[in-house]
Amino acid sequence: MARARTVVLGAAGAVVVGGAGLATAGLGGGGEPAAARSALPPATATVERTTLVETKDVDGTLGYGSTRTVTGAGRGTLTWLPAPGSVISRGRPVYRVDDEPVPLLYGRLPLYRTLSPGKEGADVEQLERNLRALGYAGFTVDDAYSAATAAAVKRWQSDLGVAQTGRIAPGAAVVAPGRIRVAERKAGVGDRVGGPVLTCTGTSRVVSVDLDVQYRRLVRKGAGVKVELPSGDTVKGEVASVGKVAEEGKEGEPATVEVEISVGSQKSLGSYDKAPVTVSLTANRHRGVLSVPIGALLARSDGGYAVQVVENGRVRTVPVETGVFTGGRVEISGSGVKEGMRVGVPS
Repeated sequence: MARARTVVLGAAGAVVVGGAGLATAGLGGGGEPAAARSALPPATATVERTTLVETKDVDGTLGYGSTRTVTGAGRGTLTWLPAPGSVISRGRPVYRVDDEPVPLLYGRLPLYRTLSPGKEGADVEQLERNLRALGYAGFTVDDAYSAATAAAVKRWQSDLGVAQTGRIAPGAAVVAPGRIRVAERKAGVGDRVGGPVLTCTGTSRVVSVDLDVQYRRLVRKGAGVKVELPSGDTVKGEVASVGKVAEEGKEGEPATVEVEISVGSQKSLGSYDKAPVTVSLTANRHRGVLSVPIGALLARSDGGYAVQVVENGRVRTVPVETGVFTGGRVEISGSGVKEGMRVGVPS
């Protein structure tokens, strides 16, 4: 996945446009600061007090998020596998072994032991919640596997067409947090069970970003972002998760953390899958600062900046300090500038 892209937006000390860049862009500079020019500039702009938002654009990928591997347990032969792109919901088979379905259950705990009467624990309650959601009743949803639970399991097993044992062994079902979408088959029909069967993802498209660790401060869970699609359209997103462990970059590339961004309106994403997108992160808000169009800046020979103040038909050059550059404007400060002044904008 692509790394974060540096853009011409940043606070003082991190701005990628220097004095030479401004001069090259036709914003003055090089020699004298043009302080003595008497001719009025071709255009002027007002010094405004406003809020400037510092942003950073990074590369991301729109898809179905990170994959997980479903591994078969127990014995038998794979007799059916779903096609990539298939969406599987609770109770539906994820694959079949010896022509018997291995259904999907929702939860966080895998089937790590055989569940039978007398067993207690969170995995028992998880199974009972699934049975209740699938329409089976006659038992209490708690952490105890009772005879009533076993009776409900037998009814479920009868509907599945498998042996009615009243017990659930590891490998009898697949557990995932919710519906899954098949990403890739890892085995084929006729293979023996005992290794990876397939990989899967969630069913909602998300944006994945491998974020350079130096920009980790720019993201937090729940923060709003903008996502630019390949079409040029933009949609709103929200930071869903931020990785806690950095991954070392390869061949001199920087270390990154994984950031996942959710998008509320799936329809607004069209049919894109595994598509490159641009994510705009909001870094800081500079409130109540003076700002002018970037084109109003003049580069001085000493490396600083100035603006041409236009008053009463006269022009004078005033040195300024710059802050954040964003949205075509730049934060300025200095004893010679104040809100409402008119400054020259060279053509």
